[in-house]
Amino acid sequence: METSVTNSPEELGIAAGKAAADLIRETIASNGKANIILATGASQFETLNQLIKEDIDWSKVTMFHLDEYIDLPESSPASFRKYLKERFLEKVSPLKAVYLVNGENNPEAECKRLGEIIQQNPIDVALVGIGENGHLAFNDPPADFDTHVPYLVVNLDEQCRKQQFGEGWFKSIDDVPTQAISMSVQQILKSKHIICSVPDRRKAQAVKDSLEQPVSNKYPSSILQLHPDCRFYFDKASAELLSTV
Repeated sequence: METSVTNSPEELGIAAGKAAADLIRETIASNGKANIILATGASQFETLNQLIKEDIDWSKVTMFHLDEYIDLPESSPASFRKYLKERFLEKVSPLKAVYLVNGENNPEAECKRLGEIIQQNPIDVALVGIGENGHLAFNDPPADFDTHVPYLVVNLDEQCRKQQFGEGWFKSIDDVPTQAISMSVQQILKSKHIICSVPDRRKAQAVKDSLEQPVSNKYPSSILQLHPDCRFYFDKASAELLSTV
């Protein structure tokens, strides 16, 4: 594992965004195209801010993303489709293809649709984060480490839902959906390169557990320890509990 600790979320985002851009450009240079996964949420603000500034031929890039709430309209401030359109897609030139998770569709059918597409488009670069409860995408503990379906319906635990409310996406905890469509852990691990951006002190315990605990579905992001090229980007606050950095 490769770890980088910066002084601030802004510096973290610059470093992670530049690293992701380099990998995307290298992939395009060697393969003529690149398939990527983007993450959402507050942890990704600065990384995406840097990525949209990079000189990349987006017409050769196919984009997937990690998850979306079930039955949440795209007009909601908490919609990840809305997030990606406003913070990424509307700020770069048109991509080769974009596959957004539509949580308003039949969930099982949507998982099947996206699963068939992503299996034909092996992922080169995945941008991910770590939740306060250690989740990877919306795979809350105890996460399913065994399933190889690309997307699945998951139940969101209380800590996960409190995080979404605490970040200001919802007006009350009761408004946070209880289910979502999530990319599976095994599908994320199939990515050739992973960039994991995790700022903020509230993530410090999850960071420590993910890097220093034995790999366990109690700490879903701990499975990133097994990936051959996962690069972690922390700020001083999120890294403060690590024994070594």
